[in-house]
Amino acid sequence: MRVLTVNAGRARKVDYTSAPSGETGIGKVPVEGAVRVEDPGPKGLAGGGVAGDAVCDLRHHGGKHQAVYAFAREELDRWERELGRPLANGLFGENLTTLGVDVDGALLGERWRIGASLVLEVTDARIPCRTFAGRMGEPGWVRRFTERGAPGAYLRVVEPGEIRAGDPVEVVYRPDHEVTVALAFRAQTTRRELLPLVLAAGGAAHPELLESARTYAASTAGVSAS
Repeated sequence: MRVLTVNAGRARKVDYTSAPSGETGIGKVPVEGAVRVEDPGPKGLAGGGVAGDAVCDLRHHGGKHQAVYAFAREELDRWERELGRPLANGLFGENLTTLGVDVDGALLGERWRIGASLVLEVTDARIPCRTFAGRMGEPGWVRRFTERGAPGAYLRVVEPGEIRAGDPVEVVYRPDHEVTVALAFRAQTTRRELLPLVLAAGGAAHPELLESARTYAASTAGVSAS
């Protein structure tokens, strides 16, 4: 298990984003050499955790629990075959393009050590948006990506550090529940009845996901009681 590339993007103006600035940093490319990764701080005030990576819409992206986005090269290869065109590392807006890592099968709260010192913790699934669809330029992209159900993972920084392409990825902790990235994705998109299951992940889940799960569980409990 390893990181194929560490990717970062510069802010640029596009006509397919809803960000107030009209800019996006989704166009990420591999970075050479060592890259510093740190906790960026609260959502809404801070960007991403990867040095040199622009996060332009702070309403929906960046912050402590979405500091880093990882996506599997195996999934990019599968999409290459389906779309019939090459897909470079970073094209999906991921900071880490991985190889041999079960990104979508990772558990919320699972921790990865990358390189000598960086430790990341899985918090949530990536939800496709208008900017991602515009970036891809494929008909029905959000629907197709959602149906596939392999969204990649958001992670928070537990221990900061420097990483580079080729660094090994080691799973150093797996929590005692069954809430995977893929399940969290389904619960937020096509199968909201799964949301109560997310509660098993507790504080390891992204706070917004956890709140949605609690709200849904409370609403359905009321229906059941009546």
